[in-house]
Amino acid sequence: MNEPTPTLRARKHAHTRVALLRAAVEALAARAFDDLTVQELCERAMVSEATFFNYFPAKGDLLTYYGQLWGIEAAWHDRRSGRRGLAGIDAVFAFAARGMQERPRLWSELIAHQLRGGGRSAPAPVDAVERCVAFPDLDDVESVPEARLDALLLPHLEHAVHHGELPANTLVPAALAQLVALFFGVPVALLGSRSDGIGHLYRQALGNLWDGIRTRAAPHG
Repeated sequence: MNEPTPTLRARKHAHTRVALLRAAVEALAARAFDDLTVQELCERAMVSEATFFNYFPAKGDLLTYYGQLWGIEAAWHDRRSGRRGLAGIDAVFAFAARGMQERPRLWSELIAHQLRGGGRSAPAPVDAVERCVAFPDLDDVESVPEARLDALLLPHLEHAVHHGELPANTLVPAALAQLVALFFGVPVALLGSRSDGIGHLYRQALGNLWDGIRTRAAPHG
């Protein structure tokens, strides 16, 4: 069955939201988020300030929106990679590291936004039209479930336990919390100085985490 053609209103909504986000991403290449004005972003995206606030009640919602889109893109790559367990976790972290190396300031702002409590209220889901506008080269991106980082990592962690990559008595909630802490903690340490080292430090930190889990589970004589 063919999907219904999106309405003009839906297409305009999607293009406007994505255009405003792209304006912010481009501006963040050289300036801090706090220094960007709504007026400047609107001029870049060629929309009015009234239109901006119709789509994003606060400027910080742009960062939340970026996080949503990143989660969809990461889930798409996760699905296509076919990797599971610890290899799947490695792939998610490697994908994140590449993005952080390309846009260190953006990711610094996104992490700071999260630490300040941004995005605690559930944002509106990203609809199929927005996904296609944001990711025109990703086939079937409309079908990818929108998931938070912990939801993306949890199936891989459970797979690793069930298939013997990690001990059967691994405390999955604790391991998941450690993974999320690593995900955000490593870039906090490096984004302001050497973003090119994020991938290496991720791999090292993940290896240390798995070694620690296995050591704690080993019998002690």
